[in-house]
Amino acid sequence: MTPWVRLGMACVVCLLTLSVGCIEPRNSEDLKEKTARATADAKRDAKAVAQGIREGWSRDKPLDLNTATKDQLMALPGISAGEANAVIAGRPYHDPQELLSRHILSKAQYDEIADRVKAK
Repeated sequence: MTPWVRLGMACVVCLLTLSVGCIEPRNSEDLKEKTARATADAKRDAKAVAQGIREGWSRDKPLDLNTATKDQLMALPGISAGEANAVIAGRPYHDPQELLSRHILSKAQYDEIADRVKAK
């Protein structure tokens, strides 16, 4: 072997030794924690996408107060779980304005969703 080849091989061996020494061993608990965080982030993102789809659906097509699910009602702006339950308990509706006359929603809340709901 020529001196240059020996020098090249020595450099390669040194670089490999240094790179192996710099690698941190993976801890299984650390890996589990990172996986759990990634899963939680993906779940949160999926919920945000689903919420956006629900909101988009309710904007394009009026929601029927007599058949809407609790989740669909809660996707309307300003409607809480309790208010969604009150809407469901007050069924059937002949006109969306019954939400006001029956004191299920305030005028401000109704005004915010009036163009997004109907009663069949």
